[in-house]
Amino acid sequence: MKPHFKTIILSDIHLGIRNSRVKEVVAFLSAHKCDTLILNGDIIDGWQLKKSGEWKKKHTAFFRIIMKYMHKYNTKVIYLRGNHDDFLDEILPFSFGQFIIKRHHILHSGSKKYYVVHGDIFDSITTNLKWLARLGDVGYTFLLWLNRHYNQYRLRRGMSYYSLSQVVKAKVKSAVSFISDYEEQLCEVAKANDCDGVICGHIHQAADKQIENIHYLNSGDWVETMSALVETQEGEWKILYYNDWAAQQQPTATPKHDELEMYAAPALLLESLTPQF
Repeated sequence: MKPHFKTIILSDIHLGIRNSRVKEVVAFLSAHKCDTLILNGDIIDGWQLKKSGEWKKKHTAFFRIIMKYMHKYNTKVIYLRGNHDDFLDEILPFSFGQFIIKRHHILHSGSKKYYVVHGDIFDSITTNLKWLARLGDVGYTFLLWLNRHYNQYRLRRGMSYYSLSQVVKAKVKSAVSFISDYEEQLCEVAKANDCDGVICGHIHQAADKQIENIHYLNSGDWVETMSALVETQEGEWKILYYNDWAAQQQPTATPKHDELEMYAAPALLLESLTPQF
């Protein structure tokens, strides 16, 4: 029987870039179900698609599994806009049955309220200096390329996955300071909106911590660490890492071939949406 969560939150999948771990996220979703699925920004990487990215059947398979969640499990799907899918700005908000696209969301978890947002608006570089953010994106893309080839080398030698960028973030003082400031700003936003916690993504750094009296949660990403936030039916929050989860699974947990075939083009999906008033 598939584990049934109250809420699953994913962010920073970056569909369209070579480093997106879309097969892994489809495998993860295929093995679970939930009442509410929140896609917390940077699901589609519009920046890369405009430059040199590519859209393949495996990327569209992600939307097929989303449709399956809605139709088979009656899951409510909430897609929150991120900076890499900022092409959604001009059409927000939208609603199509159980599928909603908007900027932020208030999530009720037991007696608590969580302010859910991608988080890019609290990144001054992304917000005010987009050219610098795009330049940084080039460097990050190179780091991901290096990370991929390094881990292929480790895999051939039976070694475990190792995230280069996570090590860089932990070692570089300015990165540590940025992450700390980012977390504090988001906690202030939660307070301003009379919420008990905040749930975000954007910085590719999964976290579950208490900052003063605010519960700070970050869903991480699906290009490096492959992490998801899940809320149990009892209201407990957990971070699940794909590599840890996959190591505990039987081979049958791998998605069937038909789940990796094309379901519907993203353009058709967007065309089917109607405004939410």
